[in-house]
Amino acid sequence: MALLITNIQELLQIRGPEVAKVCGAEMAVLPSLKNAWLLVEGDLIKDFGAMDTCPDVPAEVIDATGRTVLPAWCDSHTHIVYAGNRAAEFVDRINGLTYEEIANRGGGILNSARKLNETSEDEIYEQSRGRLEEVMKLGTGAVEIKSGYGLTVEGEIKMLRVIKRLRETYPVAIKATFLGAHAFPTAFKDNHTGYIDLIINDMLPVIARENLADYIDAFCETGYFSVEETGRIIEAGKKYGLRAKIHVNQFNAIGGIAACVKQDALSVDHLEVLNPEDINALKNSETMPVALPSCSYFLSIPYTPARQMLNAGLPLALATDFNPGSTPSGNMNFVVATACIKMKMTPEEAINAATINGAYAMGLSGSHGSITTGKKANLIITKPIASFYQLPYAFGSNLIESVIIDGKIIA
Repeated sequence: MALLITNIQELLQIRGPEVAKVCGAEMAVLPSLKNAWLLVEGDLIKDFGAMDTCPDVPAEVIDATGRTVLPAWCDSHTHIVYAGNRAAEFVDRINGLTYEEIANRGGGILNSARKLNETSEDEIYEQSRGRLEEVMKLGTGAVEIKSGYGLTVEGEIKMLRVIKRLRETYPVAIKATFLGAHAFPTAFKDNHTGYIDLIINDMLPVIARENLADYIDAFCETGYFSVEETGRIIEAGKKYGLRAKIHVNQFNAIGGIAACVKQDALSVDHLEVLNPEDINALKNSETMPVALPSCSYFLSIPYTPARQMLNAGLPLALATDFNPGSTPSGNMNFVVATACIKMKMTPEEAINAATINGAYAMGLSGSHGSITTGKKANLIITKPIASFYQLPYAFGSNLIESVIIDGKIIA
């Protein structure tokens, strides 16, 4: 049966099918319709309009009086497939150690890699599906999930198979990204070329054969993968049809952004440190910059300079970076609030960044991220609120009443 949502106080993010992303000043505009209805048939948005045009059709009816309806969040950067946690490192940072110092003594990514390689695929799946179910209830309707905690052929393939199982089991849209180039394993600490050869010659052929990934990623950063090494990873991915989504400029600006744009990366993510050359490289490109404010919050590092980027006419997406070490949260509501509070984005800009631009950053803007006839019926219905401004304003409150994914109420 169809689903008809009536008496919607405000229906947010109404777009035509031609809008794939919004940039610069356009991000301050969030098209909406007050006193609206929306009709869902199957898993798609069938139609919507003002209440004085509401159709009389056989349907399950939800009365949304006093409530706002908006597209479900599109989280384009997560690492939610992992084993265990790194709570001990959280305390280490409280006691004064930096992220880099923890990594240098065998913590960080290498710590997660040890745990993952010691854990069975079934157990990793059980842990990861709990996290996925949690973020869906918090309003996420599309999510990218990376590998990167295996750092061995077996470990990386195991992670990607878990992601595939999640995609086959849950209605949420899932994009898989191969991140074998997350860190250099201890055995290859002094043999970077050897590990990159392992990625290219041993990991990628299996991933391609089993169709386990949509994108490829690398951690382009001082102490991890250089610009040149990242370029080699990107080129290798292209040969298997994997477009790049790259970690870059988290701690240092080393020229990675310009290199990624030149290689037609779909997104460049983190960007806590930016210089004018980076911004110029992103202008008029097809590469989406992605900010991860929860990571800045958790690590107490700078926030992506959103105002500088938007004033330069750039687009911007927001994502959680959900992972065990630097952002153990997949709450996109908190991301939107933090972007407003710490990055000085307006609520309109932050919602655009977390919906339509987030969808673009994982190749889903044709089906997700806006209220558009024919797109997936992935929706958030808020509790009664005076204005959608309350979503970031009341940052510690859960203002979501219902979540609809693929046309079905899941929370």
